Amino acid sequence: MAAIRSIAFSGSPIERADQIRVDDDALAAQMNWRARVLKLDGLNPVFDEMGALEWGTLADVAEDAELCFLGLLEGKACFAAVPDQGATGPAYANPQIWAAMQALQPGELATYGGARSLVDWHARHKFCARCGAVTRPAKGGWQRNCPDCGAQHFPRTDPVTIMLVEHDGQLLLGRQPRFPARMFSALAGFVEPGETIEEAVAREVKEEAGVTVRNVQYIGSQPWPFPSQLMIGCYSVTDDPDLTIDKTELDDARWFTRDELEASRAAGPEGTDDLLFPQRFAIAHQLIAWWLDK
Repeated sequence: MAAIRSIAFSGSPIERADQIRVDDDALAAQMNWRARVLKLDGLNPVFDEMGALEWGTLADVAEDAELCFLGLLEGKACFAAVPDQGATGPAYANPQIWAAMQALQPGELATYGGARSLVDWHARHKFCARCGAVTRPAKGGWQRNCPDCGAQHFPRTDPVTIMLVEHDGQLLLGRQPRFPARMFSALAGFVEPGETIEEAVAREVKEEAGVTVRNVQYIGSQPWPFPSQLMIGCYSVTDDPDLTIDKTELDDARWFTRDELEASRAAGPEGTDDLLFPQRFAIAHQLIAWWLDK
């Protein structure tokens, strides 16, 4: 069986160095002239002359800035500064994000994605959820502590299932209202409290398309930093292909044959008259390619 291919936003070359995060003295020793600071325009990446991520030094950062320790790269400490404001709109509405996903090399895209998620969380969680007091960064930016009530807060990751459903050699794909014309993708939804991944897959497919699935299998995952999701790619099968589409969730859902999907993949970014293949940096692209190549 073919393996799922390399996933966008994974594979950062930065060593996370948890042993430094938890040691205040060790962390302070890393804050020297060799340290690097990832340059960001708000939450957007800044590019150097070669089209790579641009790095500055601690001298480029305001004295009162909150810094997050990203880890070590080639023995140098790497940081990112928390912006004044966190994410306020969907990533798909920001052309700079799409440009970054197209332009950056895989390792740099992963570095940017991790940094973005972390500093965005800090920008949006500066007050204690228990008592409302202003919190302070701890452990190099991988925790926030409340000085008033003692609560500890940690960067969140929200699990999302994204799943293929197969019946008789066809795949079920759906389209959301925000998708470009002809774009269909794998169904997806957040894992709810008290659910297993398998239960979330079955519930979401039933809710969105009216289909009952079985034999849920994990295929692969993808960090998706908009703002902080972990996409959990799965595969399932159904014995009944009849669809009941939830129009509050989907514009449409259809069964696609292997030939239709192969033709769309081969057509590239323009797709076919009936279907645009999901873009390569989305895990849906990798899941469908996995199914076609297995």
